[in-house]
Amino acid sequence: MKSHRLLSLAAVLAPVFSAATLLAWDAPGHRIVNRFALSSLPPDFPDFVRAPAAVERIAFLAGEPDRWSHASDLSLKHYNWPDHYLDIEQLPDAGLDPATLPSFRYEFVAAFAAARVAHADKFPPIDPAKDPDRTRRWPGFLPWTVTESFGKLKTAFSSLKVYRELGTPAEITNAEEDVIYLMGTMGHYVGDMTEPLHTTVQHDGWTGPNPRGYYTGKGFHTWIDSGLIAKAGIRIEDVAPRMTAAQPLSLAPRPDGRDPVFVAMVDFIVEQNKLVEPLYQLDLDHKLGRGDIAVAPEGRALIEQQLAKGGELLGGLWLTAWRSAPPDTYLRSVLIKRQLEKTPAAAPVSK
Repeated sequence: MKSHRLLSLAAVLAPVFSAATLLAWDAPGHRIVNRFALSSLPPDFPDFVRAPAAVERIAFLAGEPDRWSHASDLSLKHYNWPDHYLDIEQLPDAGLDPATLPSFRYEFVAAFAAARVAHADKFPPIDPAKDPDRTRRWPGFLPWTVTESFGKLKTAFSSLKVYRELGTPAEITNAEEDVIYLMGTMGHYVGDMTEPLHTTVQHDGWTGPNPRGYYTGKGFHTWIDSGLIAKAGIRIEDVAPRMTAAQPLSLAPRPDGRDPVFVAMVDFIVEQNKLVEPLYQLDLDHKLGRGDIAVAPEGRALIEQQLAKGGELLGGLWLTAWRSAPPDTYLRSVLIKRQLEKTPAAAPVSK
């Protein structure tokens, strides 16, 4: 039954992915992840997200953070670009352990900045001319970005629950639109986590000691992000059989006090980082379709696997945010006060 429901939803969603739109992981790949996540949600999830306009909006917003990245404003690039990746290999170079990273972004920033100074031999000088947005000194902030996005979405659900109880129709609609926006943009970063090249210093051609003679030229990242899905002809219905129903994440408090969602995101990224060298090996074995060769089944299978992983994780995060969001008590008190102020005072009883 679970598999049948997922396949049926995928069949409904598939027509929007025409051959013209299946061009890249850049935008269509992220759309696929968001669509998969929607198809994984159980019936008790708010139904407004399944309306055709909401489905299309959530899919469209999967590309929004990349549109920020492509902006010309250096301040926006400085803020946004490192949110898309985490170069795992830089952490041990700085004397940091992925298993003990702090949940708070700025605690990590301070720790990493100090570690760069203490381990300066591991980090070559940065040419300012090649770093106009001042991002090269950082290894990336992807797990913090996803965790913070989860908190924003959970807060939006907390507000929505109160507006549904005490708000006006316009307020409820606005609260639902907030949820749709946050679901869509959050999905982009979860999609980034499933692309192994977003977890490594080897993100665009192998650099440094090269164990097997892997590809060193530029453009490898673009091929994985942009060209392979189109050349392989990967369609949403091809990947649907890999999907499973969304499962909520554990929010049980941890003995070390760290955010359990953050720890789960770091653990997930560490696992995807293990696929970096196998990905380069597939290319070395001519199985990723670069050039005039076809995409081999092994290359196609890896990409389909990663798209499905992203949808499953994203659906689980959305579901966890909804189920764990408590009604916003402050907002509830404000709306109750508003109701009382609008209620006419009872007329005095005549004697």
